[in-house]
Amino acid sequence: MVIVGLEATDKADATRQLAERLVAAGRVTDIETYLVAVAKREEHFPTGIEGGIAIPHAQSEAVVIPSVAVATSTTGVDFGAEDGKSNLIFLIAAPANGGSEHLEILGTLAYKVMDEDFRNELLNEKDPAVIAATLTREVQK
Repeated sequence: MVIVGLEATDKADATRQLAERLVAAGRVTDIETYLVAVAKREEHFPTGIEGGIAIPHAQSEAVVIPSVAVATSTTGVDFGAEDGKSNLIFLIAAPANGGSEHLEILGTLAYKVMDEDFRNELLNEKDPAVIAATLTREVQK
């Protein structure tokens, strides 16, 4: 569920491409239902954060397994961060009845990506499997 070199026209396009990976992996059952939940969340508060990071997320009945899909982008995508476009995008999907599970993932991920070396490690990696393994190792600590 990793896209290296994402090319997206805007945040909706980037989110859709990542959500398609979640659907293909069997973690989201209905892409449109899930994307509506993500869009509603984005309306309340943009998910772009300092350092070229975006962490769009939502709870939805269409999510079967809590998951994170990630993309790197050389051109960046505007997710509303004050410092500009996001080059590292994490899409968090959580079941509607998942309680605070997605907030724990969000908190851990947000903390970890503040480390510039970690961000650069992900951004410079070209192998999706290595990115996935790195995230799993670092976020599940």
